[in-house]
Amino acid sequence: MSATSPAATTVARPADLIIAIALALLLGLQPVSTDLYLPALPGIKTELGASMVATQQTMAALLLAFGFGQLVWGPVADRFGRRPVLLVSLSAYLLSSLAAAAAADIQALILTRIVQGAAMSGAVVVARAMVRDLYQPSEGMRIMSLGMSGLGLIALSSPLLGGLVTGWFGWRASFVTIALIVLGALLFVALRLPETIRERNPHALQPGPLLQGWSRILRHPTFLGWSGLTAATYGGLFLFLSGSSFVYMQVLGLSATQYGLALCSSSVAYLAGTVVCRRWLVRHGPTGAVRRAALISLAGGLSMAALALAGVQTVWAVLLPQLAYAFGHGTHQPCGQAGVVGPFPQQAGMASALSGFILAATAFLLGQWLGGALDGTTRPLACGVGAASVAVALIGWTVVQRHGLPAEKHA
Repeated sequence: MSATSPAATTVARPADLIIAIALALLLGLQPVSTDLYLPALPGIKTELGASMVATQQTMAALLLAFGFGQLVWGPVADRFGRRPVLLVSLSAYLLSSLAAAAAADIQALILTRIVQGAAMSGAVVVARAMVRDLYQPSEGMRIMSLGMSGLGLIALSSPLLGGLVTGWFGWRASFVTIALIVLGALLFVALRLPETIRERNPHALQPGPLLQGWSRILRHPTFLGWSGLTAATYGGLFLFLSGSSFVYMQVLGLSATQYGLALCSSSVAYLAGTVVCRRWLVRHGPTGAVRRAALISLAGGLSMAALALAGVQTVWAVLLPQLAYAFGHGTHQPCGQAGVVGPFPQQAGMASALSGFILAATAFLLGQWLGGALDGTTRPLACGVGAASVAVALIGWTVVQRHGLPAEKHA
């Protein structure tokens, strides 16, 4: 029995497929929470009589709560285990989704999105942590990539489903749909997913050890490299998600269904990226995979910015570069999300939480900038994605190459 835990648990590792499905369902709550509801944003703005800023805050509130919530759920998951956090957070997410569907005004909707974000953070933190519970870092990247292929399927269907549901039944139906998806995830966890943590840490919530753990993690170069990469690549994706409904529908004139199809194509590119990622991991290792994907991300981001600055205001000038960026994202995210917890087998929840907070804080700040920068053209969105692609390439070609693969240590 460990000196740091009153009860060490012998974990029988579930089948890789069970873990991959769990990862897809839990991490898939992010595109469900954003992509599925994006086609509803114009309808929310109109029906609730909200300003553009207030409507954008329904996304920003979710993201901010998602970031801060991870700082709480990570240590809680290290202290009490993964399953209790999943069951509580998914239940809260289900109830808040139903409340969002019944929101009478924009303030009530923003409040429910805060609860959704806080609840979603628990599921996402645990998803990343349990990969480290069960796998060594390099193997964890393969499993994470497999799970993110499932996430890609969810991301692929979410905007199309959101567009259809919103077009047929209105924006409230999108939140009912989200509630049904979360219910499925909750039932899967309750019935099929065992506890994965080997040793609960009784000191995880004590201020002294908590601050010491945060300090140690934040000074670790491997953590800094992978967390920087995931924050940069998701920052560019979030800019696109946050502004694409207004750019595609109001600037470029697409319908809600056409917009859903445009987002679907981006998800197909992301899914293809996760498949290629697994091949690159075998042939080139994590750092080699990121080095190649960063070039594709950079090409996509810079070409989108260049076309917008040249005055090309067409669907293809946004869509095609975004496909390249999404393809690269399909490698950066699985490698990064497994990499951040790699050096910390005893503090996987805490490391996952800190990485998630950095990612969410980055996306929140970028989203706030975009909300004020949108000017009726594609330029702000395109330049933001271009800047994110430069950050991805710089981090992927420098810090990740030097510190990206932590030593294989047994938990």
